[in-house]
Amino acid sequence: MKKIFVLTIALLVLAVLAACVAPAAPAPSQPAAPAATQAPAAPAPTKAPAAAKPLNFTTVVKIAGINWFNRMETGVNAWGKDNKVNANLVGPAQADAAQQIPIIEDLIAKKVDALCVVPMDPTQLDPVLKKAMDAGIKVVTHEASNQKNMDFDIEAFDNLAFGAGLMDRLAAKMGEEGEYAVFVGSLGSKTHNEWVDGGIAQQKAKYSKMKMVGDKNESFDDAEKAYQKAKEVLKAYPNIKGFQGSASTDVAGIGRAVEEAGLSDKVSVVGTSLPSIAGDLLKTGAIDAIGFWDPAVAGAACNKIAEMLIKGEKVGAGTDLGIKGYNNLKAVGNVLYGDAAVYVDATTAKDYPF
Repeated sequence: MKKIFVLTIALLVLAVLAACVAPAAPAPSQPAAPAATQAPAAPAPTKAPAAAKPLNFTTVVKIAGINWFNRMETGVNAWGKDNKVNANLVGPAQADAAQQIPIIEDLIAKKVDALCVVPMDPTQLDPVLKKAMDAGIKVVTHEASNQKNMDFDIEAFDNLAFGAGLMDRLAAKMGEEGEYAVFVGSLGSKTHNEWVDGGIAQQKAKYSKMKMVGDKNESFDDAEKAYQKAKEVLKAYPNIKGFQGSASTDVAGIGRAVEEAGLSDKVSVVGTSLPSIAGDLLKTGAIDAIGFWDPAVAGAACNKIAEMLIKGEKVGAGTDLGIKGYNNLKAVGNVLYGDAAVYVDATTAKDYPF
């Protein structure tokens, strides 16, 4: 019995020891954590479309620094600012077509998008303007209805009719009789000659008691030259009663000569100019009447046509540039005409303070 008891105790001890060293039961399995989901890659930023390159337009005038073209520059700069175009104006120091040519050559080399040109002599500028067009530059001219190499020429009005209007005012001041002389900036300036020719034709048609003396006098857009030439005419034709000028500075020079000679009450002076150029001579009566169009508006019209051409918009008869005086253009070929003529005297000049 004692042996059995001892054996039983031993078996119990072994059982307890076995239980202590047995491996623990595995823990209940847990569902595996889902793999982390990777965030989708952010799309590559879309490139903003490149801003359109600003257009570069240059207006080349007959001469820099005179009131007429200073006024045009004001209009060109304002138009450029309003239309987000780099628009500027340049011109030679003297009214000389030969001096305009290298300016245009330089602008061709700079690859401007458009040229607006007021030629001193359209014929002389034809080769360089052809070169500009061959380079893909849009060319719009002003005061150059006979220009061959251009996309369009824009005139403020019918030039012969404008000249006839000046003659009507001169004839009224002269009592429709007596001798008169005419001035142009140059014999090669198309518009100046058209104004004078329109005046002469009107005189012959309506005022038979009037007579032109001498030939067309050239002033080269220089008031001092007009002054000297007018003194010569007054001396050569002591009975002269009138002058019709064409360059904007003509009446200033002629009026000065007439006033110095004490002839303001006997000799009448009319012509194309601006109130700022005619100045006090309008008030004193040395200049009787002037006709003009606003150069600032003409400069804007010229640049607007160039912009329309670059955009592929139609330009021609009936075109409305959205600019006063150029709302319903007439066309003869690629010469366009607005309706922007203005005539003033000492009383009405104040309405145009430029």
